[in-house]
Amino acid sequence: MRAGGGDPIREAARLLAERRNAVALTGAGISVESGIPSFRGAQGMWAKYDPMEYATLHAFLQSPRKVWEMLTEMVSVCGGSMPNAAHKGLAALEATGVVRAVITQNVDGLHQAAGSRRVIEYHGNMEELVCVFCWKRYPTRERWIPGAVPLCDCGEILKPNVVLFGEPIPWLAQEQAEEEARICGVLLVIGTSAQVSPACDIPRIAKESGAAVVEINPEPTSLTATVTDIHLRGSASEVLRSLGKLLQEPGSGPQEH
Repeated sequence: MRAGGGDPIREAARLLAERRNAVALTGAGISVESGIPSFRGAQGMWAKYDPMEYATLHAFLQSPRKVWEMLTEMVSVCGGSMPNAAHKGLAALEATGVVRAVITQNVDGLHQAAGSRRVIEYHGNMEELVCVFCWKRYPTRERWIPGAVPLCDCGEILKPNVVLFGEPIPWLAQEQAEEEARICGVLLVIGTSAQVSPACDIPRIAKESGAAVVEINPEPTSLTATVTDIHLRGSASEVLRSLGKLLQEPGSGPQEH
């Protein structure tokens, strides 16, 4: 069901209007316009910090103070960011019943700040700190001070409650995400190339379960030629704004058969 010679954005809007059972899978690209750098690319976090040196559970357990050099930057950037038009556009689509859930690989909490209610945080959230020794949890704002390394009451160094390389995805988030992929009518893949496992399985699960996969990315990804049905090129905010306008046009509601 790949888009043919017609207008791909109108075809995507038609699918969303007819099925009204969409789920969004979002990645770092949707938050770039909020001032949060992506991890990959010349300006990404991994260009500055080697992920094998700074972003693995082993690295944290071996040298937590060193890893907090990177985490301090992440907490500062995420804490000072605001939702952009793309986050708000998805929240609006949820409010009108077009989108049923957002599965996000991001840890910035911007979907919730924009008003999305059903958000599955696949990689956790920077707003909470956890002790990897006694598992006590704290709101980040209560324990973290810029320039300092936060400590648990037990004396150990806290880490943000996010998934580092070498850690499993929280089982409930993975279970919920895969179930949403199985039952959705349209999967919107936004701002991610879905290369990191096991998040990379979500588009495949949706596709094999009969969903249309609509990809919103500025450039083609590994998904484009293999899984994607419709590729909408452009920034997430521009594309979602256009989709929102088309879905408000007369006759864009669910079709009678």
